[in-house]
Parts: sequence; structure tokens; C-alpha cells
Amino acid sequence: MKISELSKITGASIRSIRHYEKRNLLTSTRLDNGYREFDKSAIDRIKTIQIYLGLGLTTEQIEEIFNCMDTDINEDYDFFCDEMLRLYKDKLDEINSKVNALSVVKHRLEKQISQF
Repeated sequence: MKISELSKITGASIRSIRHYEKRNLLTSTRLDNGYREFDKSAIDRIKTIQIYLGLGLTTEQIEEIFNCMDTDINEDYDFFCDEMLRLYKDKLDEINSKVNALSVVKHRLEKQISQF
């Protein structure tokens, strides 16, 4: 399918799809006329990318996950990768740190407001 059709199906912009391809998150073939052509697996791949982006992961981190999955995947068993778990834990630590910092600021603001 062409990039415009993939964009319409997934809701990802054409620019985003090109970016995913540039970041090695997605692959396409080139037709004789130079147009990109994606197979149906690109739909699920983009949906997965969108989930990971929604979790706050960077494209670099997503590429790391995909490299892990593409190397070690076994269709007969649930897949688990130590690198992916480490990445999730690192991201959770980062988020917890931000939540704690925001909690301190929130407390300070509430204290200032209560003085009025």
C-alpha cells in the first residue's frame, strides 16, 4: 500500500511515517516510480510505535525494543526481553522522579495559596 493509504488507516501523518522509516522503525520497498510501498504488517508496526510513543518512549528506545523483538522473537511462546524490561524500568524511574518533583512544587504552591 502507498504511504497515503497507510496514513489514512493508522492515523499517523505521512511525515511521521517517513520519520519512522528514517529512524529504522519501519521499512518499505520502492516501486519503479520511486514511491514507497508498505505491506500490511506496517499497520500493526505503526500502531505499536504509537503505543510506545504514548508511553513516553523515544524513537531511539523504540528502535531498541524492536531490535530486541526482531532478534529473539519466537511465535510459539510469549516473548520477553531483558533489554525491554530494563527500558521500561528506566522510563518508570524517570516518570516517578518527575512526579516527585511536581509533588514538591504542588505542595509549595498549596502552601503559598493557603497564606492568602
